[in-house]
Amino acid sequence: MSKQPGDPRAEVLRRRTKAFALAVIRFCRTLPNTEDARVIRRHLLRSATSVAANYRAAGRARSRREFAAKIGVVLEEADESEFWIELLIDAGLADAERTRELLREAGELVAIFAASRRTATGER
Repeated sequence: MSKQPGDPRAEVLRRRTKAFALAVIRFCRTLPNTEDARVIRRHLLRSATSVAANYRAAGRARSRREFAAKIGVVLEEADESEFWIELLIDAGLADAERTRELLREAGELVAIFAASRRTATGER
């Protein structure tokens, strides 16, 4: 089930997912104002902010099953965020050096939430 209220690990992840969403918002403001960048920016903003919102919701899960489902959504959105950042780089819309930290954080969040989902569902 979800971590107990006040669990320092859960609080660290709440802050970390929110910081990731804010960093993506700031980054998106720097993207070019082209049609392709606007389309990808919308997707990235949605997925990155969803990471934080759904992790917050997971903390209020009423059962282990509900927690695992929410963590699954968090994992999918973190992975999608990583994809959109990579796509911006590959399309030449963002500089790999400027996005290094965002890409690293997205990858770490994917790893963390993949492990959390395995634990919550009893997977090995």
